[in-house]
Amino acid sequence: MAKKVLIVEDEYVVANNLRLILSKAGYSIIGIAISVEDALEQMHKQKPDIVLLDIMLNGERSGIDLAKILTAQHIAFVYLSANSNQTILEEAKKTDPYGFLVKPFREKDLIVTLDIAWYRQKNNVEARLLQEVSLQKQLLDISNRKSEAKQKLLEISQAIRIFIPFDLIVTRADSDSGYVNCGYLRTGFSEYEFIVETELVASVNPKQSLSRKTFSTDNGPAFFSHPNQESEINRNSKIPGERVWMNYFKMESERIFRLKIGTGTEFSYIFYSRQRDLYTQKHTEVLRLFTKCLSNVTEKMLYPSISSLNRSLGEPLYNKSKLLERREFNGIIGSHSLLLAALDLTIQVAPYNTSVLILGESGTGKEKIARAVHQLSSRRDKPFIQVNCGAIPSTLIESELFGHVLGAFTGATEKRKGKFELASGGTIFLDEIGELPLDMQVKLLRVLQEKEVNAVGGNSPFKVDVRVVAATNRNLEKAVAEGKFRLDLYYRLNIFPITIAPLRERKSDIPALVNFFVNKFCKEFNKPIPDIEGAMMDQLYGYQWPGNIRELENIIERSVIINEDSSKLNLKQPLTEILVGNSPISAIETLDDVKQIQMETERAHLISVLTISKGRIRGQNGAAELLKIKPTTLESKLLKLNIRRQDYFPSQEP
Repeated sequence: MAKKVLIVEDEYVVANNLRLILSKAGYSIIGIAISVEDALEQMHKQKPDIVLLDIMLNGERSGIDLAKILTAQHIAFVYLSANSNQTILEEAKKTDPYGFLVKPFREKDLIVTLDIAWYRQKNNVEARLLQEVSLQKQLLDISNRKSEAKQKLLEISQAIRIFIPFDLIVTRADSDSGYVNCGYLRTGFSEYEFIVETELVASVNPKQSLSRKTFSTDNGPAFFSHPNQESEINRNSKIPGERVWMNYFKMESERIFRLKIGTGTEFSYIFYSRQRDLYTQKHTEVLRLFTKCLSNVTEKMLYPSISSLNRSLGEPLYNKSKLLERREFNGIIGSHSLLLAALDLTIQVAPYNTSVLILGESGTGKEKIARAVHQLSSRRDKPFIQVNCGAIPSTLIESELFGHVLGAFTGATEKRKGKFELASGGTIFLDEIGELPLDMQVKLLRVLQEKEVNAVGGNSPFKVDVRVVAATNRNLEKAVAEGKFRLDLYYRLNIFPITIAPLRERKSDIPALVNFFVNKFCKEFNKPIPDIEGAMMDQLYGYQWPGNIRELENIIERSVIINEDSSKLNLKQPLTEILVGNSPISAIETLDDVKQIQMETERAHLISVLTISKGRIRGQNGAAELLKIKPTTLESKLLKLNIRRQDYFPSQEP
């Protein structure tokens, strides 16, 4: 059956051209609308599969306004725009479009973009259905399980978390229900602290008491979302104690979900996040979808177990509930809300074959997230193949990815499998995808669309079953606007983005990371684990970490090597002096600046290791042994970084 397309475009020539091209390609055009109102009227008559949507339209409402309605109705849409500047792309991104076409566009671009949109819509629908079934099953299992209210609430919170992210979940009920208002604060990936509202209020302000109120929501569920400005929250707060939760735990976003339970008891789930403007219409739709299941499990939690929850009030205010850690996240350290949000997304997308795009600065740990996606999927027992697209010469990248046949080019003395073929059945991780040459971007897009590979010099394409996870530290939207990255490939990869926050935005994780690296390197170098100087931690907190976690790891390794076994761990030099040659952090403006700092970091690190080994590279206690690398590799690094051993240790042999 032909896919139904609604064209929303107020320029007749453009709209008619779109109609002719799409009709020729086999699409069914259900209408052409010139405004949001016109589009809604036509959609009422016949629901489209895909909408081609101009951003600027006749009337008071824009294409952005219509996009929000389409998102709520799960209808795929592709934007049309007269330019591709970064501002437009940023605005478009907020509505999560399925594609973006820049006027004037080629016929081929239009067809490819719609194919991608349909592919994304199909994947989203399938994933949503599977997720719905999964959550319904989890809630049913929780409902049937015999457990106390406190444990049941924890299990409900964990099940919902994948669909409604939160840093704090609070539950409240009518005063006559006997339910004790309480919640769980998320303190780690699988760690939660149980908090009773009255005890929290008493600890914050002993003179304050909470009165109970009943709020009418008719018979159906109700949804509320308060603004994140503190003054608005305080003035418009409609729930007793809400201001205490928001202010005490420094929350920025809130979504309230209210239910009628049993004979009319009102029960509220309140989700809080430290991220601004987190909750959207998408989250409301999820809650609405699971209203019945959530009502059932809440009713079983509320009535049979009120006495058991009351019995728990004698426990400490922060009663930590810790579950088993996921082994798939080994090596990922921290409990900051931005990191936990990324891990939640990882768990959410892992079971499906959807492409994943991991975004983050150099050194943030993108590879670890990619491995976690693989380990959490059904492909975990198949190959995980990693390719650094920026480290392979442009003349070799095609052969590296797709393989070559005998005699394909000078030096091809044998047939060789490419990375895609080697990853068959498993996952291929395309790191630094933003460095891929434009001509290779076209070939990669074809592989993603057709799921088949043609080796260099070959004339018989073959199918490959590979999940693609890509990563980049570049701003791909800016690269698209500059013509350095293909728009169609960007949208093909950007089906499910996961952003890894830089270390400077999650400094609360620094102590855990420091302890992890200190233990790691003390074990490697067979040294006793030292205490850490307070002054060192102050410097680590004050630094901006342009090289992120990798830079911190290098600093700790250097400090462990230099440190005397009997003394506390400390920095021998200020971080700015060690890493940037006394240049101010504010001077870091470009990617080249960051790369220069990383090079200077590595240079200082190698010089410090050479100092410990007294200039010796090979043999026992030589620098190569301390660094756990081959002497030839170390010598290559020294040459690359212009470190001449004789400048520091003229009398030493290698």
